[in-house]
Amino acid sequence: MTDNDVIAAFDRMRVWQQGERRAVHKPLLVLFALARVNAGETAMIDWNVAEPHLKDLLEEFGPSGSSKTCHNPFWHLKTDGLWQLQGPSEIISRPASATPTLTELRTLHIQGGFPPELQQALARSPQLVATIGRRIVDAHFPASIRNDVLTGVGLPEEVCEGSSFREKDHRRDPTFREKVLLAYQYRCGICGHDLRLGRQIIGLEAAHIQWFQAKGPDAVPNGIALCSLHHKVFDLGAFTVLPQSFQIVFSQHLVGSDEAAGRMLAFHGAALILPQSRDYFPQPQFLDWHQKWVFKTPARA
Repeated sequence: MTDNDVIAAFDRMRVWQQGERRAVHKPLLVLFALARVNAGETAMIDWNVAEPHLKDLLEEFGPSGSSKTCHNPFWHLKTDGLWQLQGPSEIISRPASATPTLTELRTLHIQGGFPPELQQALARSPQLVATIGRRIVDAHFPASIRNDVLTGVGLPEEVCEGSSFREKDHRRDPTFREKVLLAYQYRCGICGHDLRLGRQIIGLEAAHIQWFQAKGPDAVPNGIALCSLHHKVFDLGAFTVLPQSFQIVFSQHLVGSDEAAGRMLAFHGAALILPQSRDYFPQPQFLDWHQKWVFKTPARA
């Protein structure tokens, strides 16, 4: 297989989707497997070894509760031609729809990994691993947390610093950032941060409420001006904004020292600093999406 053949094969990976729901199970499994190839690990991995890693990744980067189905991609990725399974024939020969239980995967020590032709192509080219890893993370996660995802799965810094430019395959509105910052009068909607150096705006970003990767539009009502810190924790699900009241609510999972947590949780229960026009207010449909598919439940009282 040529490098282009391998890239095309991973680009064709089918990810479960129902409307605008997030499903990052397969991308996280593939990224984890790529990191193993990059580290020179064996081609196949026992489910008992993979399970705790996938659960941790889904708890950190997936929707709340998604770790309960962490075994699904281990079984279903084979239908994309990117995965092979080894184990007792009575399990391996099942139709794709007959997903094994967690108990079966554990007790029978089912193993999974890239097919030999993919494994060989990836093993001989660290740059190919880097390119595919970046393309996958670009397609499924916002820019604010992509490097966190890559380092979380175990890919090295040189991969994190690369770029596949995959987003150029999709039409983006280059004026989205400026429109959102203007709507919020160039200040963070959470803490009011508005630092400038001359004409240069420092540390202020336009955050998508419903991620572009989940069909969120480049429209001002789907954006909030946030400082870089609040943008990252918003995309990680540390807080959300309630529809109607625009109240800021933090997750119980956000913890830290009294000083660090205190600075962040000082905004818990406060109202979002709203845009200058009602036309720009965050729309409930986008805030609902963030609460369902990004926010780490349960919320603080």
